[in-house]
Amino acid sequence: MSRYRLQPSPAQEQALLEHCRHARFVWNLAVEQHAHWKPGRKSAPGFAEQCRQLTEARAAFAWLRAGSIIVQQQALKDFVQAISNFFGGTHRRPTWRKRGQSEGFRIVAVKAGDVHRVSRHVGEMKVPKVGWIRFRWSRALPEGVKSYRITCDRAGRWHVAFAAIPDPIPAPGLGEVVGMDRGVAVSAALSTGQQLKAPGLGDAEKARLLRLLRKLARAERGSNRRGRVKAAIARLKARESDRRKDWVEKVSTDLARRFDVIGVEDLKIRAITRSARGTVDRRARESQARYRCRSCGYAGNADVNAARNIAHAAGHAVPAREGPRVAGPVDREPQRDLLLVG
Repeated sequence: MSRYRLQPSPAQEQALLEHCRHARFVWNLAVEQHAHWKPGRKSAPGFAEQCRQLTEARAAFAWLRAGSIIVQQQALKDFVQAISNFFGGTHRRPTWRKRGQSEGFRIVAVKAGDVHRVSRHVGEMKVPKVGWIRFRWSRALPEGVKSYRITCDRAGRWHVAFAAIPDPIPAPGLGEVVGMDRGVAVSAALSTGQQLKAPGLGDAEKARLLRLLRKLARAERGSNRRGRVKAAIARLKARESDRRKDWVEKVSTDLARRFDVIGVEDLKIRAITRSARGTVDRRARESQARYRCRSCGYAGNADVNAARNIAHAAGHAVPAREGPRVAGPVDREPQRDLLLVG
């Protein structure tokens, strides 16, 4: 995805929110249909049947009929892909979408003239039922764009992501292998001894966040003051999230360029932040970050030691990029979620 910041006018923003409401409504109807399915019952309706039901619903309800059929059908298609991922064992079961969370919709069949450049830093795109919306032209647009997704985060920022296949990251070709371990004291440790720390909020920003959280606790529910405080908190959280995402993208790309094989541990990332006790000899762990073997006397950083063990476990190593299969599951790109801080 190549993501750009949208700059809609107030009227356009309301139209985009209406598209989001339609997409959320259709998605939640599909979730409700599949919630009634149980083993042994008749199969839940597929995409073709749901599209037929959508046509009937649009004919019956003017509110739904006023929206874009593309937005609504693509919401169904997104659900079909999500439920397929669930049964494939790669994702969790699709759940309800809530207002203000994961807002967005997808547009397909984009024509060549639907996106163009206005000036050096400004582009313009055509959105069905909305018109032409400007976005910040922060980098070159991918060639052959056929679809895009518009999203709105909790901070109220609109973005457009154009679907495009990126160029492969060149391999070093030196046969270098690295192990990577997620830690609590550090975000990730490499078997080379390098320790990676994800950026977060600064001290002043943390103090401001604490003050805002205290204001939120005192604010009356439903009041304008509470809404303003929540918006300020969302902006701070979005700033922290942007920094971490930028860090993850840069680190994952750097690792893929430096190593041919990246070894990662198959574990639940969130679990290690809830309980850091682990399964190593407790007396060997002098502290959360310090490890000393009671057999050979080796001492070092516990996360780096774990990363070196992972590097030797070739059975759990995956290629750093698409290529010949080494071992384990099918080839895949480095998993960026492994570097995200819980």
